[in-house]
Amino acid sequence: MAKLLYGSGLRVSEVLRLRVKDIDFGQSQILVRDSKGNKDRVTMLPQSLQEPLREHLTRVKTIYDADQKTNVNGVELPHALARKCPNAGREWAWQWVFPSDNLSKDPRTGIVRRHHRYGSSLRKRIKAATKKAGVHKQVTPHTFRHSFATHLLENNYDIRTVQELLGHKSVKTTMIYTHVLNKGASAVQSPLDMVRTQD
Repeated sequence: MAKLLYGSGLRVSEVLRLRVKDIDFGQSQILVRDSKGNKDRVTMLPQSLQEPLREHLTRVKTIYDADQKTNVNGVELPHALARKCPNAGREWAWQWVFPSDNLSKDPRTGIVRRHHRYGSSLRKRIKAATKKAGVHKQVTPHTFRHSFATHLLENNYDIRTVQELLGHKSVKTTMIYTHVLNKGASAVQSPLDMVRTQD
């Protein structure tokens, strides 16, 4: 999940709500549905994640098959689709890419089904990994999205392209990342260091 945050520029909620049908291995892209502002967008699927993601989906398919055998209700669907095609939630294409380990009861309907994982578990894992790596800065799942944008801009990708990949409505929002490119005092060489290099 963390690799998708950084490699595709996804928000945490977008990673959690990914469905099998949203991953397009052939085109190396991810369709992000109902993103912020209720808009869909397309972003990249990193080549380096394709094989690990295929392996992950093979494991998820095992969970799905077991749920089918025990007649577990399908996953939750968008409201209009749930009314129009009530059985679609049982289809493989609609399953969560990152399903929860446990079944849960929907408090609104009382239906027991498999939900997607929760953001809190991802946050805890990132916090633990940060500590283990000896990083003494605050790192959250959103840090990976920020890094995605910053690194693309550092590598001279067009700001409009980065805007589209992030799903920003306005380029002004994407412009926030350009402040990192202005390195300020750290980019200026001290006169003392200049003297030393001349010696």
